[in-house]
Amino acid sequence: MNLPNTISLARICAVPVVIWLIINDRMTAAFWLVLVAAISDAADGAIAKHFNQTTELGGYLDPIADKALLVCSYIAMGHEGYLPIWLVIAVVFRDAVIIGGALSYHLMTQSLSMKPIMISKINTAAQLILAVEILASEGLGLEFGVFRDVMIILVAVTTLVSGAVYIVIWSRKAIEIEDARTENEEE
Repeated sequence: MNLPNTISLARICAVPVVIWLIINDRMTAAFWLVLVAAISDAADGAIAKHFNQTTELGGYLDPIADKALLVCSYIAMGHEGYLPIWLVIAVVFRDAVIIGGALSYHLMTQSLSMKPIMISKINTAAQLILAVEILASEGLGLEFGVFRDVMIILVAVTTLVSGAVYIVIWSRKAIEIEDARTENEEE
């Protein structure tokens, strides 16, 4: 196991701690842990590329770590009233659709490559910024004015757009598979 993959696994292991901290109103500690996780996300990618340690496992672990941290943090923050429930539902539903599409594609083709689209990267960054803002505001007493409202809107829009784009991508792939199967059956 190389260093970037170990860092991704550490982020996954931090998820239950972050949830516990948020639910138990330990927002300062949750802020610092999420901030370290965000920095480690950038670090593991940089290390993997710089030292040529990019692996297939890392291609799966990194987005799993990101999504686990963000989805679980959003659920905990929604539960505690820091985020609107409709936004939490949108974020969780989008990720469920993406995972469902990826699993379906893998089951149909026995192959899957993890390559996030740009709007998805923007969405992940926006989700992370909003989570850090909430934790900084609640844990450190920092005031960001209307920034939270702007970020909620940005997360909502990028969640809907990226979810729709993934639905189109998975639908096209499913049609291609069905067309190929139909052609093979006709031959």
